[in-house]
Amino acid sequence: MDDARRRFLKIAGLSVLGLGIKPVTDAVATAGEVEITSSPNALKAKRWAMVVDIKKCLKAKKGCKECVIACNTTHNVPEFDNPKDEVKWIWLTSVKHAFPDQESQYAEGYYKDTLQDLPFVVLCNHCDNPPCVRVCPVQATFRRADGIVMMDYHRCIGCRFCMAACPFGARSLNWRDPRPFIKTPLNREYPTRSRGVVEKCTFCDERLAKGLQPACVAACKDKALVFGDVEDPNSEVRELLRKNPSIRRKPQLGTHPQVYYIL
Repeated sequence: MDDARRRFLKIAGLSVLGLGIKPVTDAVATAGEVEITSSPNALKAKRWAMVVDIKKCLKAKKGCKECVIACNTTHNVPEFDNPKDEVKWIWLTSVKHAFPDQESQYAEGYYKDTLQDLPFVVLCNHCDNPPCVRVCPVQATFRRADGIVMMDYHRCIGCRFCMAACPFGARSLNWRDPRPFIKTPLNREYPTRSRGVVEKCTFCDERLAKGLQPACVAACKDKALVFGDVEDPNSEVRELLRKNPSIRRKPQLGTHPQVYYIL
């Protein structure tokens, strides 16, 4: 049993005895926005968001996965040999899986012949109304004041409530010890995970704290991924959204995803 589980059971025991009521309340209360502290060089925003320009993805070489490789390398994401154990932070999928509510049997031309076969970049949507945060019993997942939905690997007890609540399939559980399956050079600046821990994209919060853009954005030579403050009217993401029609994944669910797609 690891330290996180011991602490959780200890807190639960104290609550039964009627002791330490304030710590118990703090530990299991509904998670809200968490303020962040960072270095003077950190990138800051009122609300971080990402724009994915699919037309620029079209110009890239076929089968381009530079954003995926950069993310996996930066975050020590394991690569298993079967779908059951797969861990995904950012990945490619078909339009029918990314936007099941956007399909039309009458689509023609560009939307039928091109988009149907194009791999779409998908990741955690860092929703304004994240159901994963509401269901976590130990606040292992929480929303920062700048909108980033985070994971505390030490606090996670592997209950998978967050995975069940996420409508985008953006969370993965380590069914096995992931460390032997890290096939990229080990990044010792980012923690590896353990069996029974959920993980996902965090908009590269550790890079933002150093004044760097997310790894996927920095790796995209075609600049198909743009990251910035959607609350800043002068930001690049706002400029793109102002000039181009965009869609989001499953907006009808009311989670208010903050990853936008330009078609």
